[in-house]
Amino acid sequence: MKKLNTFLSLILLVFVNSFVMANPAEGSDPAVWPDPPTTRPPNVVLILADDLGYGELGSYGQQWIQTPHLDRIASEGVKFSQFYSGQAVCAPSRCSLLTGMHQGHAEIRNNGNPAARKTMGADDPLFFPGQNPISEQAVTIAEILKKRGYRTAAIGKWGLGYEGSSGDPNRQGFDLFYGFNCQRHAHNHYPRFLWRNDQREMLPGNDRTATGQTYSQDRFTEVALEFIDENRHCPFFLYLPFAIPHLAIQAPESSLTEFGSEIPEAEYQHRGYIPHPKPRAGYAAMISHMDRDIGKIMQRIEKYCLEKNTIVIFTSDNGPAPNRLGGTDSEFFRSAGPLRGRKGSLYEGGIRVPLLVSWPGRIQPGRESDHVAAFWDLFVTISDLTGCRTRHLTDGISLAPTLLQTGGQREHDYLYWEFPAYGGQQAIRQGDYKAIRTGLLKNPSAPVQLYHLGDDIAETKDIAREHPELVEQLTRLMKDARTPSTTFPFAALDTEAK
Repeated sequence: MKKLNTFLSLILLVFVNSFVMANPAEGSDPAVWPDPPTTRPPNVVLILADDLGYGELGSYGQQWIQTPHLDRIASEGVKFSQFYSGQAVCAPSRCSLLTGMHQGHAEIRNNGNPAARKTMGADDPLFFPGQNPISEQAVTIAEILKKRGYRTAAIGKWGLGYEGSSGDPNRQGFDLFYGFNCQRHAHNHYPRFLWRNDQREMLPGNDRTATGQTYSQDRFTEVALEFIDENRHCPFFLYLPFAIPHLAIQAPESSLTEFGSEIPEAEYQHRGYIPHPKPRAGYAAMISHMDRDIGKIMQRIEKYCLEKNTIVIFTSDNGPAPNRLGGTDSEFFRSAGPLRGRKGSLYEGGIRVPLLVSWPGRIQPGRESDHVAAFWDLFVTISDLTGCRTRHLTDGISLAPTLLQTGGQREHDYLYWEFPAYGGQQAIRQGDYKAIRTGLLKNPSAPVQLYHLGDDIAETKDIAREHPELVEQLTRLMKDARTPSTTFPFAALDTEAK
């Protein structure tokens, strides 16, 4: 009799639950009912594209390249229209992202190989110098989350220190690193090997030519899915700095066939990297291939019913490649949208990038934010959303109030960049005004250009002469916003600081 009563009770419980789910209370929305209370902090998936322009996603107006999975993230979360990368090239931008410091304070301010490794490996085809490493004193968001009990992985392109250095990802808070340690290694998507922590994983059938047996992007996705499988029962931080769509233009034939007859090609003078027979189609195929992989990652999260406890962030490390370099065609695709400049430039096209953030049940879907923010804000934002109570000082401001619509969003007094390369550049944005200096390596006294981004997003009209007092104010701010770097000296600016 006792067993029968228990059985009947279970049937009644199932019936009641089914009735409630089918007949929600008036005014309620089953899609946003809160999950049972949990003490587990949210997972974080941070996806970083490489050289993806502001206008290369469907949600940002792209017409040729198909990105349905990223567009879905945009529709299910928040799309930012005024978000900036850390720098106009790879390594320093990633430094700002992971350490929360802008380029006036960041340890890495330019690409570059360590001097001691420039002459090494001449006879070793598997040697790559790696980039200048971040220091042992640097604090990454991975280290913060690891102390909170997260499992952490970086899968893709690193670029912040060669294997065994202080910047080795395994020494900067990541339990697992898989991918390209050196940026130069990542210039071919069919590499001879990839790093798994401190071990080379050989890829038979690849010889760093135009095609091969194993596409690196596919391996990144496979390892990312394995990481989710293995860590689904604990909080995880999955950092995916993909190498797409950085040159060379390479994509599996299965992805290329989608665009081969749809996208018209044009004659051009090839320069740099491995040529592609259909460079426009190949470039589009790379981005759509990455988009499909992001869809696979989202599906795996949903398979384990983790979507309501997973924050997904997508952005790009800088703007698109200069026109026709390696076959790219930024003009055809309108890769930077309406913006001036490309990768390597502190004009908007070099540093304004997409930012998509979703967290089902917590972030209201289908929103667009014009809040002005930058890479160094993501360190603080992730710390805030995951409940990490850190006193680590950064240049960032949490975007949690904007994401969760709780009110009280703080704003930056200014955003600052400096770049001791591509002619030498310095820029600052305050409100809608942006001051920029270019050509500082040849002319340390290069004049300040001033643009009002609210009226002139393409930076076509220099209004410096009309606002001398504002130019003086922003020049003073640029001077105060920085400290000199011994690793990346910038003579024109360092002299002003004395």
